[in-house]
Amino acid sequence: MTSFSPLLVVAVALVDAEGRVLLQQRPPGKPMAGLWEFPGGKVEAGETPEAALVRELEEELGIATQESCLAPASFASEALGDRHLLLLLYVCRKWRGVPEARHATALSWKRPAQMYALNMPPADLPLIGLLDALL
Repeated sequence: MTSFSPLLVVAVALVDAEGRVLLQQRPPGKPMAGLWEFPGGKVEAGETPEAALVRELEEELGIATQESCLAPASFASEALGDRHLLLLLYVCRKWRGVPEARHATALSWKRPAQMYALNMPPADLPLIGLLDALL
């Protein structure tokens, strides 16, 4: 049996009034640079997944939301070398502020059906079908 060190990551499908989801493009110099992903990040020690996502949205996009506005949607599990990624996806329809690309190359609002044509990280790909069915 292979042993992996778990990496807990949270991500969000920010859904606008038109049913589009916000994606961000990973910047140069980062792993998987240029790929489109759901905003989010690592859960720090002592944080709940929801608190981590509220923090990450402020840091990455400059928007504010509350834990009560985050609806658990799905998860993905993916081997990453000697780590194992567990990605928790939430859906959020209510936030304050206008998202800005603070740590990303670009932002783009896409309908789930449009995401299939984008280069996305392997862990994000299985989540597209769920969003397509939900939205």
